[in-house]
Amino acid sequence: MTEHFSKQVGDIASIYGTDTIFILGKGPSIDAIDPRVFAGSLVIALNDAERIAPADITLFHADWVPASLRSGGERSRLYVTSTGFQPLKAEVVRAPYIPLTQDTSDLMMQRLLSPDFALEEVLFLSALKLARYVAEQRGRMQTVYMVGFDFSSRLGYSHSITSDYAPENERTLKIDIQEFFFLNTLYMLRDSNVDIQHVGNQPFSKLSPVELNEKLLQRDVPAGGDRPGTVRVKVVAELTTNHFGDRSRLERMIRAAAASGADIVKLQKRDVDTFYTPEQLAAPYVSPFGKTFADYRYQLELDRDDFNFVDDLCRRLGINWFASVLDKPSFEWMQQFNPPFMKLPSTISEHTDYLAHVAQVYRGAVVLSTGMTDTAYENWVVESFQNCEQLYLMQCNSAYPTPLTDCHVGVVRHYHELSRRHPHIIPAYSSHDFGWLASALAVAAGARMVEKHVKLGNTEWAHFDAVAVDLTTPAFKEYVDGVRQAQTIVGSDEKQVNASEHHKYRVTAND
Repeated sequence: MTEHFSKQVGDIASIYGTDTIFILGKGPSIDAIDPRVFAGSLVIALNDAERIAPADITLFHADWVPASLRSGGERSRLYVTSTGFQPLKAEVVRAPYIPLTQDTSDLMMQRLLSPDFALEEVLFLSALKLARYVAEQRGRMQTVYMVGFDFSSRLGYSHSITSDYAPENERTLKIDIQEFFFLNTLYMLRDSNVDIQHVGNQPFSKLSPVELNEKLLQRDVPAGGDRPGTVRVKVVAELTTNHFGDRSRLERMIRAAAASGADIVKLQKRDVDTFYTPEQLAAPYVSPFGKTFADYRYQLELDRDDFNFVDDLCRRLGINWFASVLDKPSFEWMQQFNPPFMKLPSTISEHTDYLAHVAQVYRGAVVLSTGMTDTAYENWVVESFQNCEQLYLMQCNSAYPTPLTDCHVGVVRHYHELSRRHPHIIPAYSSHDFGWLASALAVAAGARMVEKHVKLGNTEWAHFDAVAVDLTTPAFKEYVDGVRQAQTIVGSDEKQVNASEHHKYRVTAND
């Protein structure tokens, strides 16, 4: 089992470009950690700790855990268990469980150094074994942050754990004895391929939760506020297919985008069988999902359950979502979710039969990108899309990255003028350039929606565009803050006396 299992763990870890791993416990100190810190790293949860944050791998052996996982909804890609638990969508691996007795504690610690895998009574030891597998596969040191390990049952759990499925006696005994084993582990793995950093408020903690936030998120840039009476510029985090069809990764991206201040997240939907030719689908393509382009594309597509999950999550986070619909089957299929917008991207600007169909039958709000098009296309769009409720006309250049000389933010100003003659048109800007400056200038030119591509780290086998902003860094929040500050600076087009002004030489009644 070990060699295959080690590779399986390594394949999951390969999704992330960082050399950091989180092991999740359920102690209350984890509540002080910003959820964005988990976004771009491998996350290993113990028992039902995935209820606190989505995980890549969950380890458990206790019989009470499956009921807790099902109550909260499964949030891992892989479950490693000794029980008969069968997840609804994720993979599962059966592993032997070795209980702890007074006579076997030394053997348990020795097994930590062996290549064989088992689920130990002290479960974080098994999680550290997985971290060592990842370090071996990557061939370099991994930093392992252990969060939510307060080693005191009297402190209780994270506030995310609203109902406790663990028996009282089991919780007390197992939590309180683990500090001894943890300190022993620090000593045994001091010269190994994992750098273990306890996050908490213990004498042996390397970082407090606040220090972890500061280290991984750096400094937040102050956001500009919305001026009363102005229409808030909508900031769209374009996820594209950078979630790889992985619901855990998808959840992390949405949570990170929302935490950074985005108003909307955007996904994509296409009918793989009809959008691509058989020759394209059969072409060789190396990815963890298979050897052909078809294997890759099928994995990236979200199904009905995935979109229901997105819809529910976004409602809970107070953020909207919509999707680019690249073909007629996807357009018809997406209407079941009643999203606030339908996006027609630049990549299908030549599919005029399909675009004309949408213009004829759809009465909701349309977001339309204009990359790779000219004035003739603009005239056709304005004439065709007269019946939709709103038409967000998005200036866009389809180069990745867009040279500054080709951003042409002045087109947004032109769309603003168009909106005076066609009130349903709303100027917008799709940013394929680096940074936030062009988007801020687009806001000054009249854009009421801006869109930025985002990703979650880098992987060798994925086609990431160079300008996608990494959600594992503060860069997307800086982008959002730049847009908000631009809106504040632009202010109103009505000239008025502001409260900040005063006359230095006021005219008096005697003058």
